[in-house]
Amino acid sequence: MANLRNHFFCAFQLLLLLQTQVLCYQYKVGDLDAWGIPTSANPQVYAKWSKLHSFKLGDSLLFLYPPSQDSVIQVTEQSYNTCNLKDPILYMNNGNSLFNITKPGEYFFTSGEPGHCEKKQKLYVAVLSGNGTTAAPSYGPSALPDTASSPSYPTVFGSIPQPPSSSLSLRFSPFITAVIAAATWVIINALM
Repeated sequence: MANLRNHFFCAFQLLLLLQTQVLCYQYKVGDLDAWGIPTSANPQVYAKWSKLHSFKLGDSLLFLYPPSQDSVIQVTEQSYNTCNLKDPILYMNNGNSLFNITKPGEYFFTSGEPGHCEKKQKLYVAVLSGNGTTAAPSYGPSALPDTASSPSYPTVFGSIPQPPSSSLSLRFSPFITAVIAAATWVIINALM
């Protein structure tokens, strides 16, 4: 009988631990049909959009655009502020560009087409580290996404996952899961 209780307890703990989850999202930049020059009715679309989301490690940004008409470049803060398109950190031009967030810090993007940045086609994203701060931005080759561990690739199947809603999601930390499992074990022993 005790052996059966031990098996039940182990199975129950495993089920509870499986319910803990790590959520990473792929965000379609601007929640628009395409990355492009903002309309005169909504010139700050990208600034407003980035403020609505809390980006974290593991998330990715999807830029959709006609490759014959546009591109995306990652630039330094200074280049972002002055709309300088020379010497980008990263250049993407396939029309279905996925940027994987692999480090905390500040990321600056703009269109690679002359004149688009001045028309507010640019995006600033801050990614917090585990302690709630942004790391100092790093520029140069090390700022590129690590393609060996997190490759960028076009998304060709299915729809884009929606960002988290404002409704509460029930998730348990491993500590809470262990407390629940221990309480359940005590109750089961008391009943048997």
